[in-house]
Amino acid sequence: MLAMATFVGFAVLVTALIHLYLWKRLVRDTTRPGRWRKAGGVAALLLALLVPATMVGTRNGSYWLAWPGYLWLALMFYLLVLLLVLEVPVAVAKLVLRRRERAATGAVGEPAVVPAGGGGRADTATTGHVAEPAAIGPSATSPVALAEPPAAAVEAESAGSAEPPVGGDSGPPAAGDRPDHDPSRRLLLARGAAIFAGLTAAGVTGYGVRTAIGPPRLDRVRIPLAKLPRGMDGLRIATVSDIHLGPLRGRAHTERIVAMINRLDADLVAVVGDLVDGSVAELGAAAEPLRDLRSRYGSFFVTGNHEYYSGVEEWVREVDRLGLRVLQNERQEIRARGGVLDLAGVNDVTAAGTGLAAPADYAAALGDRDPSRPVVLLAHQPVAAQEAAKFGVDLQLSGHTHGGQMVPFNLLVKLQQPVVSGLGEVDGTKVYVTNGAGFWGPPVRVGAPPQVTLVELRAP
Repeated sequence: MLAMATFVGFAVLVTALIHLYLWKRLVRDTTRPGRWRKAGGVAALLLALLVPATMVGTRNGSYWLAWPGYLWLALMFYLLVLLLVLEVPVAVAKLVLRRRERAATGAVGEPAVVPAGGGGRADTATTGHVAEPAAIGPSATSPVALAEPPAAAVEAESAGSAEPPVGGDSGPPAAGDRPDHDPSRRLLLARGAAIFAGLTAAGVTGYGVRTAIGPPRLDRVRIPLAKLPRGMDGLRIATVSDIHLGPLRGRAHTERIVAMINRLDADLVAVVGDLVDGSVAELGAAAEPLRDLRSRYGSFFVTGNHEYYSGVEEWVREVDRLGLRVLQNERQEIRARGGVLDLAGVNDVTAAGTGLAAPADYAAALGDRDPSRPVVLLAHQPVAAQEAAKFGVDLQLSGHTHGGQMVPFNLLVKLQQPVVSGLGEVDGTKVYVTNGAGFWGPPVRVGAPPQVTLVELRAP
């Protein structure tokens, strides 16, 4: 309970900070004080509250929050990424403008200083040349004329040394008092960055929605296994994960995936976790089409982390009722074409410590087997390969990552999972990770289209 409260508190804090940053860049920096800035502040506050409301509401049946809430979550993410990327060029542009303004300020001429007793004054209003002393009396060189300056000069001198009147116009500001930037240019720059980020984020999000709700892409991959009998060469496993039935995906989504898999005429079907985001009571009808899956040697299922958020015991019974064999830390012999292959499955690593079902047990699933047989392990998370490799697993089929779902989020997934998408290797064990056929949270996929994979095993 404490861990959950800590996580929720951290998520709320991060959401608040992100919206504060977005308000500053999109509202405060782009508007002058007034009603538009106030309206933008209110909108930022409401959108910040929409995020936790969506997370909580969709878990409690308020599905009407899903589309606006999750779409804003995606748009928020891309606005944040784009504005952070723009920080550098915007800062450079501000620096250039500041230097130009300072250079322009420094180019303004200062009044020439007249040496004391020089007998003349600078003509700063026109030419800047020093005027010749005026001839006084009968001779310009008369000692008397030089001894007593004319009355006009005295008056001018006294006027120049007088204090300026309080509140009067003392002339243009000194260079040090002038702003180091042009406020109108700064405003224009902020608005340009905001418009670019907004339009780009909206375009990327729209593309991502179209990709996410479209049909899954069929990928075919050939994976050689050193121990695979020659007679089993070409054995095909239709692999799908992360269907994520829930607030935004229902029965039609399942029907489309089942029809797609059935057209492959596969030898085996592997559903590698995260089937649902809700209870059997809420989503049982949406999962019903799974009973129509066809394959030569059976259809199999392992739990993902989202099953543990959705009533895992009920879903294990329901999936078994629909005709899929649930591999809970166990394995099944697959005898085909004169050869034998071990197909094993482990519960998701999330099970540890939840008290729901059993935690992942690799020894139960992989121990005491014939080491001459090839073994294919179904495990929801790619990170399971770190334990599976200790048991000599030839191939692990996984999902969980969604291929990152929304670039550049895939870069963060790499910090947790050894393989994000496609075929990789962990300590000698080959790991294939499918992108998944659905989505979680935002109905958006960018750089990681939904996927169903036909894995073809090849003998050496």
